[in-house]
Amino acid sequence: MSRLVVASIGPASSVQDGGRPGSQRYGLTPSGAMDRLALAAANCLVGNEPFAAGVEIGPFGASFTARDGAVRVALAGAPRNADIAGRAVAFDSSVTLKDGETLTLGFARGGAFSYLAIEGGIQGEPVFGSLAVNARAGLGSPYPRPLLAGDEFTVDAASGASELRIELPKPVAGPIRVVLGPQDDEFDDANKALFLASEWKISPTSDRMGYRLEGPAIKHLHGHNIVSDGTVNGSIQVPGNGAPIALMMDRGTSGGYPKIATVITADFGRLAQTSAGTAFRFKQVTMAEAQDEARKFAQLIRSLPDRLRSADTVALNIEALQDANVAGYAVSAIDAGTWQVSAEP
Repeated sequence: MSRLVVASIGPASSVQDGGRPGSQRYGLTPSGAMDRLALAAANCLVGNEPFAAGVEIGPFGASFTARDGAVRVALAGAPRNADIAGRAVAFDSSVTLKDGETLTLGFARGGAFSYLAIEGGIQGEPVFGSLAVNARAGLGSPYPRPLLAGDEFTVDAASGASELRIELPKPVAGPIRVVLGPQDDEFDDANKALFLASEWKISPTSDRMGYRLEGPAIKHLHGHNIVSDGTVNGSIQVPGNGAPIALMMDRGTSGGYPKIATVITADFGRLAQTSAGTAFRFKQVTMAEAQDEARKFAQLIRSLPDRLRSADTVALNIEALQDANVAGYAVSAIDAGTWQVSAEP
């Protein structure tokens, strides 16, 4: 066995897996990775099950050191500078840390969460069937709290397998797609139109429980209190101040504010990866469209093993190739002066 030691780490970083599906009936929040595709991709690269526990790394930097042997890991999610002793490490790929080597990660760029998967997975005692951390509830394993410098994981020694990269589809661009409801009848047409037409930003006070949305105030028709009912990932509730809150992985299982819309499953990770202060919009889709996108997302997760490639094989970037001056200069086959080198000094 080897160890992977947390040499340094910022806030909002914890152990996360696929969460606790089926436990909400008991009042237990599901928790789990904010970006399920990124976690699954990282796990796939080191041969783990898609939703095995990994390290969810928040927007700030982190570093990890291998001890008592080599450790094989993989990175996916929000890109950031990564290196081992000054040697650059690519995202969406695996890499083996030799005993004593440190993987250093910078700040996230163009996203909020990155994922570190460890070959063989993270060892811990499942809590209600999951290692996922919910710090408020004190749930999770092996550390039921955000990670701190000095924490360590006992892990399998590196297998020596060849390093891999994974070819993920280009991220979907455009508005975050939502289905209206279930309490959209608590808002008039003008306020529903305002919600869909407005530009929103995520407040820096947001966390894994909920993303507070900054934008225009959304007014209720009949007041902001309703009989509490169940919530799901991506429920967008509107409290009395009219500032919507998108419920995230550590949300409560029920809520007493009207929910104007629900983020579709396929776009939940996109919302989770939206950095604070970044402007975005919502777009209404039908239930049938949302279900179709959910099926496509599930198929993408299943297809991840087929997307693995050898890390030694460089992917061809057509756009970069078109922009590059790969020829350097042109010659003419019938004009020797353009390609013969003169023997004169």
